[in-house]
Amino acid sequence: MKKTLVLLVLLFLFIVDYACTTAVVSGKYTVDGRPLLWKNRETNELNNKIVEINDGKYQYVGLANSSDTLNIWVWIGYNEAGFAIMNSASYNLNNDTLMQSGEEGALMKKALQSCANIDEFEKLLKSMELPTRLEANFGVIDGQGGAAYFELGNFGYEKFDANDPKIAPNGYIIRTNYSFSGLHGQGGGYIRYVTANNVFTKAIFENNLSYKTILQKGSRNLTHSLTGEDLNKYKVLEESNVKMVPFLDYIPRSSTSSACVVQGVKAGESSSFTTMWTILGFPLTSVIIPVWITGDSILPEVVQFSDSLNNAELCNYALELKENCYTFKLGSHRYNYININALINANNTGYMQQLAGLETKITTLAENHLDNWRESSINKKELIDFYAWVDVNIRQTFYGLNSQRLN
Repeated sequence: MKKTLVLLVLLFLFIVDYACTTAVVSGKYTVDGRPLLWKNRETNELNNKIVEINDGKYQYVGLANSSDTLNIWVWIGYNEAGFAIMNSASYNLNNDTLMQSGEEGALMKKALQSCANIDEFEKLLKSMELPTRLEANFGVIDGQGGAAYFELGNFGYEKFDANDPKIAPNGYIIRTNYSFSGLHGQGGGYIRYVTANNVFTKAIFENNLSYKTILQKGSRNLTHSLTGEDLNKYKVLEESNVKMVPFLDYIPRSSTSSACVVQGVKAGESSSFTTMWTILGFPLTSVIIPVWITGDSILPEVVQFSDSLNNAELCNYALELKENCYTFKLGSHRYNYININALINANNTGYMQQLAGLETKITTLAENHLDNWRESSINKKELIDFYAWVDVNIRQTFYGLNSQRLN
């Protein structure tokens, strides 16, 4: 019995996203009028892939663990109806001793298979047996402009609507690892919540709340809202001046496996234009790649599972560069300290600096395609050519960076 309990606990720790930073945003407050769904994923499962699946009522694309060969769990994704979902673990809802199942990913997969909108997701929650053995904040958007959180515990849920000005006066809701309907002061992620809120507040003030702002200023944020530390100050140091700094309770952390923003559609637009902007692997050593549902499971090769790597190629590249950032190799707390000069420095040779140009090329070309496609429909040949271009440029750029690392 004791052995079985230990195995269950280990399984739970293995599959649960335990320290994510997330947000839902009403399209009323974004730069282009389209709702957004953000997840900065924290997990023990650092190897991630993108999958497109057709095993339910709706076809869907999502982020999955590379080790999940059967695609049992999806950790953020959207379906052909324009419904999108993600989660963050909560630790202040269930004040009981019931064993949690860790099956948030299975619930999200079921929702993507079967739900066309937020109302249908709420019906799915109401149909669940109690206790749910779940404790999480589920963020959702849909093709009708809906954007909301459902804080789900063992015996019920609370809904928070991002389109309700009383709940979200600036059109966005952020959740880390506690729930607003739970026990105050318990759970985790209070520091990350404030940091993320600072990013969103500034974006609203500057009328710049977009998928790109969230991923570049949120998922890669190098400020600490409690201590006031801003690691960007070290970019004045020469590359040779190795600077190790504490790296705890920032939005990106050593356990960050990916970052995604699902960009929904405006009223009247086809849900086929819903876009998942994805950073596979450690966000500080990777780049944004957009994916769309095509019906033919067409995706860039570098984001799909590779048998030879047991991982997605881009994720593998990013993790290799990440190891050069965590150069302190002694003891159990080695991942509490990062070599900031490997990421930013005065010579502009940091990984974040060198990857910025490629990311700009990818996102600019993708946005141009989207602008054209929205006039009619997605041009499949252009999409295939774009994905092929992405594959070539990802491989060339990361091959060069990894060659530098080995020299």
